[in-house]
Amino acid sequence: MSRARNSTAVLAEPDAFSRESGDLDRLYRKITLRLMPLLFLCYLFAFLDRINIGYAKLEMSTDLGFSEAVYGLGAGIFFFSYLLFEVPSNMLLERVGARLTMLRILVLWGITSAATMFVSSATQFYVARFLLGVFEGGFFPGIILYLTYWFPSARRGLVTGMFMFAVPIAGIFGGPVSGMIMTGMDGVHGMRGWQWMFLLEGIPSILLGLVCYFYLADKPANAKWLSAAEKERIMQVLAEDKAGAQGPAHGHAAGQFRKAITDGRVWVIASIYF
Repeated sequence: MSRARNSTAVLAEPDAFSRESGDLDRLYRKITLRLMPLLFLCYLFAFLDRINIGYAKLEMSTDLGFSEAVYGLGAGIFFFSYLLFEVPSNMLLERVGARLTMLRILVLWGITSAATMFVSSATQFYVARFLLGVFEGGFFPGIILYLTYWFPSARRGLVTGMFMFAVPIAGIFGGPVSGMIMTGMDGVHGMRGWQWMFLLEGIPSILLGLVCYFYLADKPANAKWLSAAEKERIMQVLAEDKAGAQGPAHGHAAGQFRKAITDGRVWVIASIYF
């Protein structure tokens, strides 16, 4: 009889494991559906606000008398400030939380992008593009950090891919939408099509910043849409993931940052991306 009971227990264990695994999958499906559509939409407009300068080039350069050199420097200076402010922005995110950080980033870059419609000189153009890089610089690394608050490493690749899928979508739809705005709105209220494009494509980012502030939760513990048991389960999964993690890619202490920037693999991957 004892042997029969042991056999029954052994047979029941896979069912319990499958049940637990299924519950966890359902929990992470719930989290994914809550977070990823909004984050995807934010990145879509972030990338659109970054690349729409290329669509405006012909009209804008002609209207403002910009040479190729002036326009090229103005378009490219964005990446200089973007690079400088990625890490400081993430350090601030850890201190003040994701909601305030996303509010700051999205609203300020939306205002800056929309305000590009008022540019009338090369200096103003340089300043607008520099500020756009300052404000947007923390968005992508901020979201990558934010995802680590919710998803263990085994699930993070999928949601990161979902998030980054916004880049080709912005490329596919950005050109036609920008072209329609520039063509259809040219001359309305005395403004050129490129001015309307910056305005109409900047406003959604401002609105999304407000949505992020009220809709997102800084961490699972702050999520009102999760039950106490769900929060506890997520924290357990993340703790186990952190305990089993190896290498400099996990953790955010100053020592880990030093390891990251002195790791040859980081520089190899960066050079490939460059």
